[in-house]
Amino acid sequence: MRQMKRIGIAGWSALALLGGWVDGAMAQNVKIGSFLSVTGPAAFLGVPELKTLQLYVDKINQGGGILGRQLELVHYDDASDAGKSNSFASRLINNDKVDVIIGGTTTGGSMAAIPLMAKGSMPFISLAGGVSIIEPVKKWVFKVPHTDRMAAEKIFSDLKKRNLKKVALLSESTGFGQSGRKETLAVASKYGIELVADETYGPKDTDMTVQLTKIRNVPGVQALFVFGLGQGPALVSKNIAQLGINLPHYESHGVASEEFIKLAGSAAEGIRLPAAALLVADKLPKTDQQKQVVTDYTKNYTEHYKSDVSTFGGHAYDALMIYVGAVKKAGSFDKEKVRTAIEQTRNFVGTGGVVNMSATDHLGLDASAFRLLEIRKGEWSMAE
Repeated sequence: MRQMKRIGIAGWSALALLGGWVDGAMAQNVKIGSFLSVTGPAAFLGVPELKTLQLYVDKINQGGGILGRQLELVHYDDASDAGKSNSFASRLINNDKVDVIIGGTTTGGSMAAIPLMAKGSMPFISLAGGVSIIEPVKKWVFKVPHTDRMAAEKIFSDLKKRNLKKVALLSESTGFGQSGRKETLAVASKYGIELVADETYGPKDTDMTVQLTKIRNVPGVQALFVFGLGQGPALVSKNIAQLGINLPHYESHGVASEEFIKLAGSAAEGIRLPAAALLVADKLPKTDQQKQVVTDYTKNYTEHYKSDVSTFGGHAYDALMIYVGAVKKAGSFDKEKVRTAIEQTRNFVGTGGVVNMSATDHLGLDASAFRLLEIRKGEWSMAE
């Protein structure tokens, strides 16, 4: 699906009087390209990402645009299919001639598109979690969400505090899940954690009781860590309840959305996970430096869409604002100059944390940007 954002009637009239009309107006627009998983298994990540881009592109245009130019959003739905991500990224670069690409809902989709960015000299800000997106550093590639490695370390730190050393891992066989599994296995020993089970499930699986029964029968298992996104982890949670498994249950940041709580229902109670401050905006102290940003985003999004926020929509906000800030810093839309300015992002307070990028760090966040949350009585609560 392709959508072009409109500029206001007054803007069109003014351009018409100047002789610009459609062709001239379109030539002057700043094209924000995006491929997102608006349908498919990762839809509850992609939908709020798209809505956020639409909302803030409109807001920026209403405020006069960037450097006097209006924004045009050109987006495609990759349906959670990495092959389509590559195809749409190519179309955005070669046919649509966009100025930047913000998107890649999933790690698999982002990784599939990355090889095209260097060839097209295209600034790319990914909305996916895999650390492999930005490690090793790639000149044109950035990302805004916390990494899967950071998620594993945040969880293992909490497990260590609770003296829970024998952990079962259940991961999804997608790019995000595979990367998360790899990073989890890599950092476990650092925290004195022994992974006593290592099971996987597919993104379209509807029953994980076989894997969970194996985990339940592992001698000495003390906790369960599920690494996935979309509907899968909610189904896992329900299966856990059905089997009567009574273990501390951790999830990755891939479920940091109200939608997860709705899908899992009462089975979500007590689950812990690392997430951005956005989910607990109303619980942050006034002195928290992210308080104003996450409160304003929550207000704008909920009033406009009459629906709850998620960290995924927050990622889209952060990416767009980092791009806007880079254009202003560069004083230009030149891709090379904007790329350099993105890399020089400093002290950007976003919904995911305070971003400080560099030539060797195209994320700019550390584990302190994560908040450890727990679901209590169907709501997000601080766990620490």
